[in-house]
Amino acid sequence: MTTYDDRIAAFHDLHAAGCFVMPNPWDIGSARVLEQLGFPALATTSAGAAWTLGLADNELSLEQALDHLRAIAGAVQIPVNADFQGGFAVEPDGVAANVKLAAATGIAGLSIEDSSQDDAEPLFEFELSVERIRAARQAIDESGTGVLLTARSEGFVAGRPDIDETVRRLVAYADAGADCLYAPRIELVEDIQAVVAAVAPKPVNLLINAPFTTVAAAADLGIRRISVGGTLAKTAWSGFLHAARELAEDGTVSMFRDLPNVDALLS
Repeated sequence: MTTYDDRIAAFHDLHAAGCFVMPNPWDIGSARVLEQLGFPALATTSAGAAWTLGLADNELSLEQALDHLRAIAGAVQIPVNADFQGGFAVEPDGVAANVKLAAATGIAGLSIEDSSQDDAEPLFEFELSVERIRAARQAIDESGTGVLLTARSEGFVAGRPDIDETVRRLVAYADAGADCLYAPRIELVEDIQAVVAAVAPKPVNLLINAPFTTVAAAADLGIRRISVGGTLAKTAWSGFLHAARELAEDGTVSMFRDLPNVDALLS
């Protein structure tokens, strides 16, 4: 069995029981350090990846995204889940074709979201959304890779924070073949419980991008997997901006103390 196959199998095993944290690196260096810290799996962040290229989130091209997946998956020995946004296509056939490309990059899992990027109708129509997940499922099956499929419903991100609609979509995505379900930005205990109960026994990913809960509390609610999206990248940007602005505006460098030995981390 290859390392690639081993990582996919290990990723499936992580979802079988308990709760694990899957943080989101934004480049090779951050991926390697997170692996050293002992996390059992990592996930890419489309936002963090875009920022490294001087782009805003959702501005990555398909080729840029695939290059990023190859780089991150090739840099570590643990499973990597891909933030594959909306599959870089609208129609199911396009999603399927692109999912096959992503599955060949060395990743162990990928997510497909239902955000349309249209302010007037921020979520794809329900039936289309389900067909997109079904197409992704079929593409993975045809690839023979066993890559784990996560289906995301983006209502709470896209300005449609309707838990009933979110649950309806996630249940349908589970029925269409998603292995894991994910509704980023849900924070209320009752909403988290509603999602976990609705799709059980399939696992649920919870985004913790603000201090509204803890890993232990999320595990107690039945959450199987935790990610942080672009928040670690934002934390790094925060430190950089504070130091750079102080230098530009005041000519002082009060933040230039107690800094990490990055060479030691990466050597």
